[in-house]
Amino acid sequence: MPLIKESTYRPSKLMKNGHIQTLYPYFFRKVKDINFSRKRLKTPDNDFLDIDISDINSSKLIVLSHGLEGSSDTQYIRGMTRHFNNLGFDVVSWNMRSCSGELNWTEKFYHALMTSDLDQVIEFSKSRKSYQEINLIGFSLGAILTSNYLSEKAQQVDPLIKKATVFSTPCDLYSSVKELSRPMNKMYLENFLSTMRKKILLKHNTIGLSKVDVKHIGKIKSFEEFDNRFTAPLHGFKDAYDYYEKGSCKLKLKNIAIPTLMVNAKNDPFLGRDCFPIKEARDNDNLYLEIPKTGGHVGFFESIRKDILWSELRAQAFIMDEDIIKR
Repeated sequence: MPLIKESTYRPSKLMKNGHIQTLYPYFFRKVKDINFSRKRLKTPDNDFLDIDISDINSSKLIVLSHGLEGSSDTQYIRGMTRHFNNLGFDVVSWNMRSCSGELNWTEKFYHALMTSDLDQVIEFSKSRKSYQEINLIGFSLGAILTSNYLSEKAQQVDPLIKKATVFSTPCDLYSSVKELSRPMNKMYLENFLSTMRKKILLKHNTIGLSKVDVKHIGKIKSFEEFDNRFTAPLHGFKDAYDYYEKGSCKLKLKNIAIPTLMVNAKNDPFLGRDCFPIKEARDNDNLYLEIPKTGGHVGFFESIRKDILWSELRAQAFIMDEDIIKR
């Protein structure tokens, strides 16, 4: 029953609000001095993935998966890269399709079930160097993608993959979509939709999108509308709800067969009440669930005077066996 009852996250009084915790690092945190080398992988469907490698000549690797409309340049990716480089790990940060700064070549974008892309990144990393261990870290959409990947692999997961840590996981996609539709969260929703609409139009004007109609795309004001019109038809789902059902990882978490820490804050403005898999953690000895009272969405900023995020320290403790788990 790996339900962690007491979180070590202790933010300053100014950082206890979920929106502040979400927005402050997004706007004000700058992580510099990261040396990436970019590699482009050709995918089996004649597309590409851009991955950024921070190599310090280690035998241990961290693979980072970013969130919705994020990239390897997102502050939480760069911060985790720097932190684990300093701990003696190589780091691979991969960009989901259309997120590397260049639109991809096919009609596909990315979604919560594109686990084959993560698998290709892992296989490439193994071919590049003989690692002794690989650990996975995912954030938001990257967290659900990582969870889906491990659930699909189950007992057949590569033995080199030792542990996973996922933050701010929308385990139930529809619950998350409903939470983001609330009036107080519309600023996040519109921020995502604005870039997603632009990408659809740009790709349509570049290569043409035969499966969708881009007319009146500017009038789309919800994820349900966007996923019905674009995500579902472009990626083989019947509709948005078919995608939400199949893409959600909550009911699949029972299959995870390696130690996996999931950290979802109670005040995360992106997570509905069905995004906290308490029963699933109690039923799977490999799934450790931590629910801090605060933290926001991919926030976990403790103090404006502290440049390291608590999430970086938390991932370190779990992956490097520094944990004292309180159940």
